[in-house]
Amino acid sequence: MPLEPVSQGLLQQLAEERQPPISEQTPALARMAGPIFSGMSGRGPDVAEVRDLKLEGTDGGRFRVRVLVPEGEPEAVIVYFHGGGWVLGDIDLQYDHVGRDLANRTRSTVVLVNYRKAPEHRFPTAIEDSYIGLCWAAEHAAEFSRPDAPLVVAGDSAGGNIAAVMTLWARDRQGPRIAFQALIYPVTDCDVDTASYLAPENQLMLDRDTMIWFWDHYLPDVSARNHPDASPLRAPDHAGLPPALVYVCEFDPLHDEGVAYARALENAGVPVILDEADGQMHIYFQMAGILPGYQTGMALVAEHIRAAVDRHAHGRQDPTSAQRRETTDA
Repeated sequence: MPLEPVSQGLLQQLAEERQPPISEQTPALARMAGPIFSGMSGRGPDVAEVRDLKLEGTDGGRFRVRVLVPEGEPEAVIVYFHGGGWVLGDIDLQYDHVGRDLANRTRSTVVLVNYRKAPEHRFPTAIEDSYIGLCWAAEHAAEFSRPDAPLVVAGDSAGGNIAAVMTLWARDRQGPRIAFQALIYPVTDCDVDTASYLAPENQLMLDRDTMIWFWDHYLPDVSARNHPDASPLRAPDHAGLPPALVYVCEFDPLHDEGVAYARALENAGVPVILDEADGQMHIYFQMAGILPGYQTGMALVAEHIRAAVDRHAHGRQDPTSAQRRETTDA
């Protein structure tokens, strides 16, 4: 189907304003768009409790996490890693809205990890900070959730990349135990020459040049990008990872690597649900109040997380009983 009309209108508005593409900006200039879009999204829904704290990274530097607790007894703990190409994004802006919405819809505590960004903090700082945040959430889960609440990781774009890497680290480091992973149009590979990367119709708010710009700031050593800590699709073994939702979107350079990751999980025996946001472009999941795809996408992700939490409560692992609509391979 064609790109949905509101997204088309947003792209037209940006074109008329003649803003240079991200790939032609400095990180500092590109970050200035965050407050603008956050203002358009508006404040997220109320939650019962908000906690802000700082954790220490492996290098002694500090980063923030935000704990969003819904009304009632939370049924799970979701550790959410935000998108932005490892360079942009912040838990104070649109992702505070995303976190609040996700907490209320899933009846779960959401922990937002404000991992440090490139180029000031290049790979592997983002994943090291994120693992520390994940372990902290697991260790303190009883403080803001019901006893034995399952642990879920989730993220979009670069945050989906981090969430996927976290499942590999948790498996290989014997913890923490993750019950489910929700990967929203994730970066899973460093190959920028796939069909979806090269498709003209996918060169929208995120295009091939911008992804190269992100990679160059995050991990300048091109050969090092093949490591599974950067490209989880290239992990030698995906067996033993938690059940997954991989949610790709139709107009996205990252579409094909998302599908490929779902296939890799499935081939390794991991229960996986692969779904596609028809008519949507990359970035819609953070566009609360701006793009209509946000509401549809958030509802779908929340539904699958609630179903996973229910399966966990009843001792079931296989998500195939949930509604499943696979995309076709590009």
